[in-house]
Amino acid sequence: MTLGSDEVDELVRLRRQLHHHPELRFTEHETARVLADRLRPFGRVQTGMAGTGLLLEVEGVNPGPKVLLRADMDAYPVQDAKTEPYASTNDGVCHACGHDVHMTVAYGVAARLAADPPPRGSVGVLFQPAEEIPFGEASGAAAVLADDALRGRRYDAVLGLHCWPDLPVGTLGVDRATAMAAKDAFRIEVLGRAAHAATPALGRDAILGLSGIVNLLHAGVARSRNADELVAFNIGTIAGGASQSQVAGYAEATGTLRTHDEGTRERLKTVIERVARHQAAALDLGIRFTWANEMPPVRNAADLVALAHTELTGLVEVVDLAVPPLTTDDFALLGALGPSLYVKLGVTGDRGGAPLHSGSFDVDERCLAVGVSALDRLTRAVLDGRLAAHPTTPTGELGAVPPGAGQTTAGVPA
Repeated sequence: MTLGSDEVDELVRLRRQLHHHPELRFTEHETARVLADRLRPFGRVQTGMAGTGLLLEVEGVNPGPKVLLRADMDAYPVQDAKTEPYASTNDGVCHACGHDVHMTVAYGVAARLAADPPPRGSVGVLFQPAEEIPFGEASGAAAVLADDALRGRRYDAVLGLHCWPDLPVGTLGVDRATAMAAKDAFRIEVLGRAAHAATPALGRDAILGLSGIVNLLHAGVARSRNADELVAFNIGTIAGGASQSQVAGYAEATGTLRTHDEGTRERLKTVIERVARHQAAALDLGIRFTWANEMPPVRNAADLVALAHTELTGLVEVVDLAVPPLTTDDFALLGALGPSLYVKLGVTGDRGGAPLHSGSFDVDERCLAVGVSALDRLTRAVLDGRLAAHPTTPTGELGAVPPGAGQTTAGVPA
């Protein structure tokens, strides 16, 4: 069913309102208020989940399957570089990852379900805080899973989508098995001994030691992975020292490892920590090494992948994504609630095209209607029992694991 012009106009207004007033992780108070006010006519709304999260529950006419839709709420700590009237009013904060679009699409699906209740089943629409996770901080998905509103629940399908600037508006990308990579963040603290720059032999240079560690880590990871293993390794921050006239007694770096296969993941984690420790020891430096934000990959259930291709072909252009990305998302944790499917919403057209996490990120707002139509159709297909017609797909057919992508799911964050 095509969205009417009034529906589309409302979605655009809501998206621009959310984009205009972005809020960082666990501070999405105004965002939550705006959404709660709009959602209350549709069903029961649980507020305050993990502080700012919301859960709307829409009941069908009769009991039946249960579906959970998830949208993340938080913005990203980057300056909005756009000049559009809806550009961010909050200095240094911007919806640079499309969470405003995710929330608007989830709202649009909720409005449709409330206007035309399904014959059976129920739908939870979860607005989750704090998907963006700085080093060592908590995951919003983990926080809402610990909330009483979700404790002990199971769903027949957990659905979500993410803006994808690599795809044109009007398309929906479906990964065959792995929708997002595993992430392992780390911090390396190098402990030296401060001294005057004129007498370096009296000190132990932590900055020199860290610079060597960084170079060796890039080389070590590159030479410890095979050509068919999808891996991303990055050192993202470096800090240390107190003065240009002092041999630095302390320096630190943080970085991240992204992988798909569990064996590759564990092997490279061992390499990273061993290289850092051995290089520090070689220069008579101390070291503290910390792993954090260890996030499993997002796995798409094979029957939901098949259902998406069956139900959405003809409604939108469905793109089969054979090579999974190395981005990560704590949607992975929601797989504890039931089989999941995380799809990629094409957003590039008259606007859009800038990368995620860029201050220039924007979308062609025609994507809103595409996202609502697709998730509404998928949700109703599960509620109608059509998921049972799509058994797990054998290896080598649609939904099979692409080469190099392992099946083992890693543990939840510490």
